[in-house]
Amino acid sequence: MNWYKSLLMDAPSHIAIAICADDYGLHHGVNEAVQRLAGRRITAVSCMVGAPAWQQGIAALRALDPGRIDIGLHLDLTEYPLCLPPQSLPRLIATSYARLLKPAQVAAEIDAQIDAFVQALGRAPDHVDGHQHIHQLPGIRTPLVAALQRRFPNARPWLRSTRRPTLPAATARRKAWLIERLGERSLRRLAERYGYPQNHAFLGIYGFDGAAAAYAQHLAGWLQHARSGDLLMCHPAAPVSSAASAVTADRAPVDAILAARHHEFAVLDDPRFDQLLASHRITLDTLTRIQR
Repeated sequence: MNWYKSLLMDAPSHIAIAICADDYGLHHGVNEAVQRLAGRRITAVSCMVGAPAWQQGIAALRALDPGRIDIGLHLDLTEYPLCLPPQSLPRLIATSYARLLKPAQVAAEIDAQIDAFVQALGRAPDHVDGHQHIHQLPGIRTPLVAALQRRFPNARPWLRSTRRPTLPAATARRKAWLIERLGERSLRRLAERYGYPQNHAFLGIYGFDGAAAAYAQHLAGWLQHARSGDLLMCHPAAPVSSAASAVTADRAPVDAILAARHHEFAVLDDPRFDQLLASHRITLDTLTRIQR
């Protein structure tokens, strides 16, 4: 495979970014990928505390070096919430924008997921974001910030911003525009008002299509336009044996993007990824440290 040779480019200056792996706890392959990449290729992980493999992944998460990786809550109101029934993302968006979400129920769900995170790790999350970016929706962002203020008055976890980077028109993606339009500006105002830090631009959005070489091309484009303080989202999963998968077989999730997860893991785990970072003079660090 020679796709890295054509991607290596010089960049003018040193740039520090964070790479966050989403969906920890979803299934064994996701957990395995995070454990293998943590501190080496990813500097943050977002946890789904109601997902099928969450309990099995807690011990490995506790063993990670907290100085090399931010561990945060991946608030989930669609697939594996703890109190509310699961629902489709389109339905949640429609209900949210129609102002039909019930505040007390949303607040209870947020508290339950914070409780599960604190019980597992014994501390506040380093950051909070949302599965399918639901943390920025109306009716969710305000109770989320209120819960963080109440639960952690002396801590300020960073909140994920979905702000699009400045990219050439040919590189821009409608999906990134749509995600940003679902509440980035309003969440940013809340974060600024109450002193919660955020990443600068948000990288990593694509259609989960193509093979590993296609993902490598996406990655090169994001890194080419990255700036210090940016956050690159990823969804890696390591291929696992049937025996390992059987650990959570009773609640095995349907993973619609499993092939893309495997491609992402293959690229991120490849030694040539370090060359790609070096060619753009990019270093990886936790967003917590970058923001100091």
